[in-house]
Amino acid sequence: MKTPESVLKKQATQAKIAKQALKESKAAKAKKGTDKTYQLEVGKKYAEEYAATEAQNVENRRTAKAQGGFYVDAMPKLALVIRIRGIIGVSPKAKKVMQLFRLRQIHNATFVKLNEATIRMLRLIEPYVTYGYPTRATVEKLIYKRGFGKLNKQRIPIADNSVIEAAIGEKTGVLCTADLVHEIFTVGPNFKQANNFLWPFKLSSPLGGFSSKTKLLHYLEGGEAGARGEEINKLVKKMI
Repeated sequence: MKTPESVLKKQATQAKIAKQALKESKAAKAKKGTDKTYQLEVGKKYAEEYAATEAQNVENRRTAKAQGGFYVDAMPKLALVIRIRGIIGVSPKAKKVMQLFRLRQIHNATFVKLNEATIRMLRLIEPYVTYGYPTRATVEKLIYKRGFGKLNKQRIPIADNSVIEAAIGEKTGVLCTADLVHEIFTVGPNFKQANNFLWPFKLSSPLGGFSSKTKLLHYLEGGEAGARGEEINKLVKKMI
């Protein structure tokens, strides 16, 4: 009995689809292997770079101490800003600055590149935010635990390196989380694109909460608002 033409067409189509799927599967597997090799290489390279920087700082401190002086670290280039107050009583100017920093909700956090202009802007919104200098561990924790990226104007969790590659890989060369952490922490040449890719972090209320008595005071007066330097890392630990 002759096989109907429609069955033959269907079989041919299915065979074509299966062949294409196999080809794509092999390509994906090969890419996965290449990506893994790349991630291990850059991870090792960045670890060596961070260790060398730390060793250099230790050596500089020892040299300065031996000569009877002090070694002052370079001015930090990166700040982490966390909004701690709502919308009541916010002046239009401060509201605009917080929109520029993408701090639209309470407990939102973003990275900011420090320069003369951004420092002035931070001083303007000090009563409504707290900020400081994050360590590399804090940057990593935020990206790994609370990291969401902007892909096609949507908030996508950074569960896979393919999200980073699809969004900014081609333009910036930032292909994985190690690249992203390095670009943010060192404030690299593609910091703006990398930071814009990151959706503002949505943090929890800190363990124990903020005291209503001290929330409105500056950190130096025993409150919560304003600059807190390295102490921002302890606060982030409570809010992740």
